[in-house]
Formats: sequence, structure tokens, C-alpha cells
Amino acid sequence: QVQLVESGGGLVQPGGSLRLSCAASGTTFSSYSMGWYRQAPGKQRELVATITSGGSTTYPSSVKGRFTISRDNAKNTVYLQMNSLKPEDTAVYYCNAYFARTKHSYWGQGTQVPVSS
Repeated sequence: QVQLVESGGGLVQPGGSLRLSCAASGTTFSSYSMGWYRQAPGKQRELVATITSGGSTTYPSSVKGRFTISRDNAKNTVYLQMNSLKPEDTAVYYCNAYFARTKHSYWGQGTQVPVSS
């Protein structure tokens, strides 16, 4: 069983920056692909960023160039650096761990990121 705990959310002004963290336990963290997703009120959950066990990253066009995902396998932690935040980035952000061999997927409890002046 994998436990994921997100932190770092909070109110931020448009144009500001925020770094989210997701600490994992109960697994061999380095073997998992990690991802950040978000869900805005009344909308479906959407992908924000992924990073494979080998360090390859992917981003949708909506955040590319503004968000950066990274991982520290020694600390069992994945990060999401968010810059130039916009009101439309307002959402609950969720951390995900995915193990391709077994297709097991785990989610954190989410952290709120309101972007507003």
C-alpha cells in the first residue's frame, strides 16, 4: 500500500508562484511514475504533469513553460513548482503514484490552490 501526502497549497495572487510537495511512503518510490492532477469546481480531474521513474516529464499545453515537476528519490518526494499562476489554475491538486507493471495507481488527499487577488 502506498500513502501519499500533499502539502504546500494555499492562496496565491495571479502571477505568483507556489511549490507543492508530495511525500510517499510504503513503497519503493523510485520505481513509480509520479504525477500531479487537478480538479476545478464543476470540472473533471485533469493531468498537470508527470515524471517517470527515469525522470522523463510531460505537461499539457495549459501549463507547459509555467509548471515544473521534479522528484527526489532519496526523500521519497515529488514536487510541482508553479510559476506565473493564473486564476484558471485554481483547483484542488492531487498527487498520483503509478506502477506500470501492476497497473496500481494511488492518490493523495489533495491540496487546495486558490489563485485570486
